[in-house]
Amino acid sequence: MPQTLLMSAFYFGSVEHYALIARSTGVVIDVGEHYGRQSYRSRTSLPGPNGKQDLNVAIARRSGEKMPMCTVGLSYAEPWHRQHLHAIRSTYGQAPWFIHYMDGLEAVLGQRHASLVDLDLATMRLVLQWLRLAVPVEVRKQHVDNADGLLDLRNSLHPKKPLPPEVPPLAAYPQVFADRHGFLGRMCILDLLMNTGQGALRILRG
Repeated sequence: MPQTLLMSAFYFGSVEHYALIARSTGVVIDVGEHYGRQSYRSRTSLPGPNGKQDLNVAIARRSGEKMPMCTVGLSYAEPWHRQHLHAIRSTYGQAPWFIHYMDGLEAVLGQRHASLVDLDLATMRLVLQWLRLAVPVEVRKQHVDNADGLLDLRNSLHPKKPLPPEVPPLAAYPQVFADRHGFLGRMCILDLLMNTGQGALRILRG
């Protein structure tokens, strides 16, 4: 039965994020929660020519300090955004839908976003637009303590953890380097879009 999701903000998001969103009645994004390292908040994964490749966003923070997500800034001391674009081009330059999506990616990653949340929400809006997925999204700046009536995935949907039981893995779909590595699951939504284009939403909905 469809329900409203409670999620952390995420950088582009995995195919599982959008499979859930496509079957939901809405999404609540908690940006008042504390930032967590090595999570979807600041990373995403591509099946590159040499296998799984993690793209990590550089953030500005003091080591060990707990920070609400809405206060986490970005660091541009290293050109991580250009490195991400290079990785996307290297992975999907020959993908059937590369030309259709690359301009939008360059526009979003070419901006200097004020905060991690700004970047995360910009990537989410872009993907929802591409998918033509009209799902209500509410951003809450105060930490959500009471998740009654919401499917709370803030801690369980994590790249370092097995998929929670509420989140079935997406079925295999075409990938650029599948002949080298086989199908790699739990990849960035960009992987599905670059390979299947306008068929992506149908695949997400199963």
